[in-house]
Amino acid sequence: MKSIVALIGRPNVGKSTIFNKITHTKAAIVDNFPGVTRDRIFGSAIWNDREFTLVDTGGFVENDQDKLSKQIRLQLDIAIEEADVIVVVFDAKYGLSPFDKDIVKIVKKINKPVFYMINKVDSNKDENSSSEFYNLGIEKFYTVSGEHGYGIYDFLDDLVDALPEDELLESSNPNMIKLAVIGKPNVGKSSIVNQMLGKNRLIVTDVAGTTRDAIDSICTSHGREYLLIDTAGIRRKSKVSKKIEKFSIIKAFKALERCDIALIVIDANDGITDQDIKIAGYAYEQGCGCIILLNKWDIVNESKKKELINKVKFDAKFLSFAPILSISALTGHRMPQLFKLVERVFNQYTKRMETSSVNKIVEEAVKKNEPSLVRGRRIKIYYTTQVSIKPPTFVFFANYPEAIHFSYERYLINQIRKDAGLGNTPIKLIFRNRKKE
Repeated sequence: MKSIVALIGRPNVGKSTIFNKITHTKAAIVDNFPGVTRDRIFGSAIWNDREFTLVDTGGFVENDQDKLSKQIRLQLDIAIEEADVIVVVFDAKYGLSPFDKDIVKIVKKINKPVFYMINKVDSNKDENSSSEFYNLGIEKFYTVSGEHGYGIYDFLDDLVDALPEDELLESSNPNMIKLAVIGKPNVGKSSIVNQMLGKNRLIVTDVAGTTRDAIDSICTSHGREYLLIDTAGIRRKSKVSKKIEKFSIIKAFKALERCDIALIVIDANDGITDQDIKIAGYAYEQGCGCIILLNKWDIVNESKKKELINKVKFDAKFLSFAPILSISALTGHRMPQLFKLVERVFNQYTKRMETSSVNKIVEEAVKKNEPSLVRGRRIKIYYTTQVSIKPPTFVFFANYPEAIHFSYERYLINQIRKDAGLGNTPIKLIFRNRKKE
């Protein structure tokens, strides 16, 4: 298991910029107003052949009256508890703050390696600007620039020397199922993840748009590991007024690229909306396995439940393969069934078939319903083979592949679903010319 390094500090000191620099990614959202990173962000880094996990945390603000401040502090406490090494970040441009003193008091009580980093020192000329931080009684500071890279490499040399020896565990589990929890803001995504984890690990509040980044957590159920990606709520374009919201939407899309199965969360009490359909469409276009979760089922009027399910099936008919599960993240209603459903979808999503079995299904389908004529000639499908999984993908070799109508393609997909037991996964078909002998 890789060592964990946590970046902590008050808001807007540049933790996310440092995170991005060290991990060589843009995984943490960066903007020029405080409080952007509200949840922990995890990223992989490597230096001098040592791998470690870097955690970017929400800004620490003690005694702040902000509704989120206590929960941000909880996130920071969790990061400190889980980390092997703590890195406290200060801001050379702003100077020493009372909040900085509060943080130092906390971390000095921790029996773990602690590094103190002064950010926004862009060159040797700026070194003197950090002298006031020595009033904190700290012997060694690392002066760096997260934006330009000044001092970062010297810091990393010392950091990796302080890391504990890696445990001899697999750094990645090929059997792990990756789940992205997507949906509009405020539909209960984080509450669902908390229920799956069995502990309060993500910020949950009634303020729409709280989760701005995609947050990774790992849980185990019945011997299987699951990676849970809680994404930023996706808003309508017309309501994406702040630049930070736009970045959040991009991150949600990237989460879909990483996942095996998208858990599409809909607020059952509000009913299905056009935005819900658009979000479901993103998952469909990405080729993810999908499960539709109708959350807040406990407060839906009984007389409207059947009507709502029928409307979801009709409006999202392109996801006819996706199971629908009504749940309540608040009460835990039907949440235990979710892991079983995920397992079923994943087994189909990763299923491989023998070429002979595929061809038998296709031959029977063609006998029942032959393709149309092209310039007076019948389209012939010579043979079919499965070429990949996630989703199951089949290549059809035919004489006129470009002439196969989308309705006939849909017919073939439905036949494969029915006869191959693939009723709960997307299926992709590719049509090619048969190679000439």
